[in-house]
Amino acid sequence: MNLKDIQQVYFVGIGGIGMSALARYFHSRGVSVYGYDRTATPLTQALEEAGMQIHYEERVDLIPKQLDLVVYTPAIPTNHLEMVYFRDQGIALKKRAEVLGIISQGMKTIGIAGTHGKTTTSTITTHLLRTGGVDCTAFLGGISTNYGSNFISGKSPWVVIEADEFDRSFLQLSPDLAGILSMDADHLDIYGDHQSLLESGFKPFLQKLKPGGKAWVQHRFAHHFEAFPDMESFGVEGGTNQITGIHVEDGYTCFAYQSPSHQIENLRFTMPGNHNAENACLAISIALSLGVTEDAIREALMSFRGIQRRFELIYRDDKIAAYDDYAHHPTELKAAIQAARSLFPGKKITGIFQPHLFSRTRDFADDFAAALEGLDELLLLEIYPAREKPIPGVSSQMLLDRMEKHGGRVLQLEEALEVLKDRDLEVLLTLGAGDISTLVPKIQSLLNTVNT
Repeated sequence: MNLKDIQQVYFVGIGGIGMSALARYFHSRGVSVYGYDRTATPLTQALEEAGMQIHYEERVDLIPKQLDLVVYTPAIPTNHLEMVYFRDQGIALKKRAEVLGIISQGMKTIGIAGTHGKTTTSTITTHLLRTGGVDCTAFLGGISTNYGSNFISGKSPWVVIEADEFDRSFLQLSPDLAGILSMDADHLDIYGDHQSLLESGFKPFLQKLKPGGKAWVQHRFAHHFEAFPDMESFGVEGGTNQITGIHVEDGYTCFAYQSPSHQIENLRFTMPGNHNAENACLAISIALSLGVTEDAIREALMSFRGIQRRFELIYRDDKIAAYDDYAHHPTELKAAIQAARSLFPGKKITGIFQPHLFSRTRDFADDFAAALEGLDELLLLEIYPAREKPIPGVSSQMLLDRMEKHGGRVLQLEEALEVLKDRDLEVLLTLGAGDISTLVPKIQSLLNTVNT
C-alpha cells in the first residue's frame, strides 16, 4: 500500500483513541476521512469539527464510494452490517496496527512497549523531543494536555508510536528505537501464559529492531534480553540508565538521572510517584540518544502537563494546586488521592467527587466511602446517571452516611463553584467520569480571578 495513493479513507470504529489518532494523521495529509462509530462522543465531535464525516448508524448507504482504504478495530463485531458489506464487496480491510506499521516503514520509529505505562511514557517522550528541537510526529493513547490532541504532526522523520502487545499488534512495527516498560501477565486470552507473552510477543518485537537500532528494557526484565547486543536497562535505583534520589519538594517529584554518558542533577517533574519517574527515565534516555540537551530535558519535565483527565494539573500558583482525574472506581479514586498526598504532604486536600452510575455506586458503596475518607474535605455531587434510571435508596447522601469521618456535603453540579469561593483551598481535586469535567474551565477561571 502506497500512502501517497490514498485519497479517501474510511474508519469502522473511528471514535476509539487509537483510531481517531490515525484519522487525524490522514486528515492532516489532505485525505478525505469518513467513518462510523456507535455513539457520538467529545472525541468524534472534535473529528467532525475538523472536517471529517462521521455517522452513528449501521447504514451501508452512508458509506462513500471509491474508497482507497478501510481501517477497522477488532472491537467491531464480525456481523456488523458495514463489515459484512465490505467483505461481500471484496474490499480489503486493514487493522489499525497494520496501517501504523506501513506509516512507520517510511519514518524513523520510536516504539514504546509494555503492559503498563505506554501512553504516559509516549507522551513524555514526545514532549521531551519537541521541547528539545526534534519535531516528531506522535500517535498517542490519550489526549496530551500540552498539545490538546492524541495525534501530533511533526516535520522531522521521527515518529513516536505506542507499541501495543494486544493481538501482537506491535509486531507490525520495525522500530529504530524501542523501549519496554513492563511485561506483567496480561492478554492471556491471546498469548495463553506469561512465558508465551515473552517468547512470542516481546522478544520478537525487539527482533524487529532495525539494523543499528537501540533498545532500553526495564531493569527487572533485562535478563530476558541478554542476547540483544544493542540493549540497555533502565529503572529507579537500578539499570545502566537510572533515576536516583527520588523525593518530593514543593509539589514536584525531584530526582537525578545517571547513565554511562550523562549525569543530570536536580530534575523536577510534575507527575507523582516512582512509576512516573521510571517512565521519565526511559523518555530521558531516548531524548538524550537523539541529541536533546540537558537544559531542554529539565525544561520539558517542568512544563509537562500530562494527559487529559489522568491526574491532570489544571492550575498551579504559590498557594494552590488543582488536578482533574476521571477516577470513577474506588481503586482509581484512592490512587488519585494518594498521589496528591505524596506530592503535598501536610497540605489540606479538598475533593469534589461525582459518583458515576447508580449501579456502580451501589455495588462499591463501602469502598467508595473508604476511599473518600482519604480527603480532608469532601464536596460530593449527586450521582451522574449516564444510561441508568435511579435505584431506590442509592444516592450520594448514602455514601456520605457510610463515612466514619463526617463533614462532607452533597451538592448539585451548578452549586459547586459558588461553594468553592468560600473555601480556603490548598490542593483541589475534581474526580469522576460524568459531566464534572465541565467544571474544570470554570474552576480555572475562578482560581485565576481570586489569585490575581
